[in-house]
Amino acid sequence: MPRLSEVIAALDDLWPAERAESWDAVGTVVGEPDQEVTRVLFAVDPVQETVDEAVKLGAGLLVTHHPLYLRGTTTVAASTFKGRVVHTLIKNDIALHVAHTNADTADPGVSDALAGALGLRVVRPLVPDPSDPEGRRGLGRVCELDAPLTVRELAARAAERLPATAQGVRVAGDPDAPVRTVAVSGGSGDSLFDHVRAAGVDAFLTADLRHHPASEFTAVRAPGPVALLDAAHWATEWPWCELAAAQLDEISDRHGWDLRVHVSRTVTDPWTAHMASSSAHPSPTATLPGSAARAPLDSDSSGAPN
Repeated sequence: MPRLSEVIAALDDLWPAERAESWDAVGTVVGEPDQEVTRVLFAVDPVQETVDEAVKLGAGLLVTHHPLYLRGTTTVAASTFKGRVVHTLIKNDIALHVAHTNADTADPGVSDALAGALGLRVVRPLVPDPSDPEGRRGLGRVCELDAPLTVRELAARAAERLPATAQGVRVAGDPDAPVRTVAVSGGSGDSLFDHVRAAGVDAFLTADLRHHPASEFTAVRAPGPVALLDAAHWATEWPWCELAAAQLDEISDRHGWDLRVHVSRTVTDPWTAHMASSSAHPSPTATLPGSAARAPLDSDSSGAPN
């Protein structure tokens, strides 16, 4: 039976803390280094639901992708949401370890797992890590399809193969356009738009796409149109849990640890329902009762955010 410090050392070899972004908060949050570990649970979010699952499972270590405290805190009082998480972990001798942006850029990492779930062949990182001489680490992945699909078919594949969420998969672009190359990035990805454009891909699948960046990106059609596929943040990162669990399983076998490694299937995506728009809804240009017709949508030149 390994000690926590031994398991953490193995995880740090997979996802070195120094490869995390400077603003990130990775590493061990809670845990006694000398405690023995027999079960490990992987999850995307360190929320009460996954902590309770770890308690029920009898896990000695919970490994999550998202940090518990990203911007610091002044209290861990049990009356607060995150404080209650800390109290539950400590009372049940469960350690918490976080691998966030250091897992995003790893080889293999979060986007490799996403590409694998979608049946895509990884070609290279979307944003290579300059410190990697082999050019395998970095943010996002540029991928190829074994056979061309339409945007609609690729979106349907993503909706089928990623964990089910209320959001599903949104599409921006021509649903019937052919797709041969795809960029993917688990989690929020609209900060990578310039890299996606430079990669020359036919589509980009990521999460948390915002109105203005997406609108501006799709408006630029040179050197060619790029379709956007917007899935739920949690769903795009969950495949990493299975990848990470398999990596730790292999390490456990190599060291003779006999760890029992589990993946949480608790859906911690915050959105719980989705209502499709009605086709009978009035057009945005319809005249409102008792008022003048709506102004054109581009009439606001104030520059104010909306």
